[in-house]
Amino acid sequence: MKRNNYYNMDMNMGNVGGMNDMNFCPDCPTQTIYDPPIVQYENYYHPQLVNVVQNIETVKQHHCCPVYKQHFTHTEKNVMVSSMKRAKRAKASANKRSKK
Repeated sequence: MKRNNYYNMDMNMGNVGGMNDMNFCPDCPTQTIYDPPIVQYENYYHPQLVNVVQNIETVKQHHCCPVYKQHFTHTEKNVMVSSMKRAKRAKASANKRSKK
């Protein structure tokens, strides 16, 4: 909708009735313009009982875990050691010590 605005008109063209007074205000009819409505919401909350049924299922899982249990075996043997071999070793080690 166009609005008539007498105050922005060129003064040469806007003289009404030959009056040059700057305070002149013509008798313009009042116009009413309606803007679109603004929607405002007010929220109110009320308790509502809701039954929730939750089923729980138990699953028993069985696992094999290694558990180590030590077992010891024992054996015996008899070995004959000759004193002759022992004497040769003793002499050889004595000779090595003296060389140093």
